[in-house]
Amino acid sequence: MDPEALRARLADPGSIPRDRATPEDDLDRAARAGGVSVPAAVLVPLVAHPDPTVLLTLRSARLNSHAGQVSFPGGRMEAGETPEEAALREAEEEVGLDRCLPQILGRLPTLLTGTGYLVTPVVALLRPPFELRHDPAEVAEPFEYPLSCLLDPAAPERRRQEFRGRMREFWVWPHERHYIWGATASMLVTLAGVLRERD
Repeated sequence: MDPEALRARLADPGSIPRDRATPEDDLDRAARAGGVSVPAAVLVPLVAHPDPTVLLTLRSARLNSHAGQVSFPGGRMEAGETPEEAALREAEEEVGLDRCLPQILGRLPTLLTGTGYLVTPVVALLRPPFELRHDPAEVAEPFEYPLSCLLDPAAPERRRQEFRGRMREFWVWPHERHYIWGATASMLVTLAGVLRERD
């Protein structure tokens, strides 16, 4: 994993392979549905172990929204915040990650979730050692997902399920304990495409 090569790829959003529609299409879809999108950001930490991983969280079952789901550390953006500032703040609040440690590399394309959040994924390099102290009110468990699995094109599975009266398709990534699907799975598909690009 070459951080500078990855930074260069992320600097050219037009060349990023993506799983969802363009941000403009997302916003148009939200406007047509009469919804109001909520700006949000998540931190996508690539952990520089000898066998690299990506840091994910299992959300607390006590939360009002997305309870018990797998996600990246993140949440709503506050007034005046950039996506980078929001992602680092939320990661510190949720898993106790010192906001000075992640080395920001760039952004993945913005994604509109089914619940109306317009999420900007912020990709960062995280070099061990670091300490996590998760907030159990928000996060049940932080865990790491191997990049070797993420880079396997055959790993994600496409599934179909009826939701609110219509059939929806979504990705699911394999894991022995957790169900990784929805917006997080879609971001991982996009991230995997970026990481598989040749320098």
